[in-house]
Amino acid sequence: MLVPFSALTARVYTVGVKPILFRRKPDIVHERMIKASRFVGKVAPLRWLTRLVYRHDDKRLSQNFYGTTFPNPVGLAAGLDKNAEMVAVLPAIGFGFGTIGSVTHQPCAGNPRPWFYRLPNHKSLVVNAGLANEGVEKIQKRLTKYKAALVRGFPLVVSVAKTNIPENCTDDEAIADYLGSLVKLKDEPRVGILEINISCPNAYGGEPFTDPKRLETLLSAVDTLKITKPIWVKMPINHSWPDFDALLKVVLKHNIQGVTIGNLSKERSIIPSEELPNEVKGNLSGLPTQTLSDELIGQTYQSYGDRLTIIGVGGIFTAEDAYRKIRLGASLVELITGVIYEGPQLIGQINRQLANQLSKDGFSNISSAIGSAHRQNI
Repeated sequence: MLVPFSALTARVYTVGVKPILFRRKPDIVHERMIKASRFVGKVAPLRWLTRLVYRHDDKRLSQNFYGTTFPNPVGLAAGLDKNAEMVAVLPAIGFGFGTIGSVTHQPCAGNPRPWFYRLPNHKSLVVNAGLANEGVEKIQKRLTKYKAALVRGFPLVVSVAKTNIPENCTDDEAIADYLGSLVKLKDEPRVGILEINISCPNAYGGEPFTDPKRLETLLSAVDTLKITKPIWVKMPINHSWPDFDALLKVVLKHNIQGVTIGNLSKERSIIPSEELPNEVKGNLSGLPTQTLSDELIGQTYQSYGDRLTIIGVGGIFTAEDAYRKIRLGASLVELITGVIYEGPQLIGQINRQLANQLSKDGFSNISSAIGSAHRQNI
């Protein structure tokens, strides 16, 4: 019953829902989606029905990292649920984990609207939200209101960035901002993993901590907090391998367990000017990030796959896209843009097809497939 119904929901989204949504401004669609998710998350029968329609569970997709079980490898990337308003509905949709934020120490209105611009010919969004969020204090209080049962068995990641204000442009101010958020979150029981976002390209002061020396200063300061939760670093995606590797060498010196590869692409020149006017601000998600992400995942796994968990992000629209990242070395994958273009049933479809692909390739579980592209005769 579930397989044909999933196919039906995909068809309904593609033919019926998506054309309506895409006639409206993406900022408005985003706001209404958050409101709808918040409503569904509050109503237990609706969560149950959502789970029945969308979720696909298979024990072969389960993995354990840092003593935490991830029921499947497909997670929500940072940037959609900026204020932890969708937490209750994410497991029902089918995600195996979810990242909220990025969260900053102070409330931040973000950049001037619009924040989003569609590039349908390229399966991409131009994103210029500028780390808009309600601030760590309010978000942490919201997290405490979720019943523990809602997030039990669902690892929750909180991405932390520096507040997007001119006053935060010096390294000392920015580091204090990061630490202020981490202190608030490091003992929150509903938060399983912390992510340090060093690579948002749409904020005051640019990306100062994508410089190895400055990253060393930031992570040394984070070390002083003696955080016991696992920590990931969200990496830039437009670096050459030597420059990216220099950052990884710094990461490996500190209390960091994983790297998220990666963030938005700044290579706007690949989009024709008639499709992406200069007055549209922001950087690219989705398909334009796919190859950049894949290449860095593969190189990172070959160099440090035994020392870092890799979370692959960028251009996942099918199970094949997710599986390729896993075979290149990603233990987990995250997406946002794929759901916008393909529909919310995509998560369950990916998980179902991943399980089928494991059987086809002779793998007993998803862990066996990680990095298999680099092994001979596989």
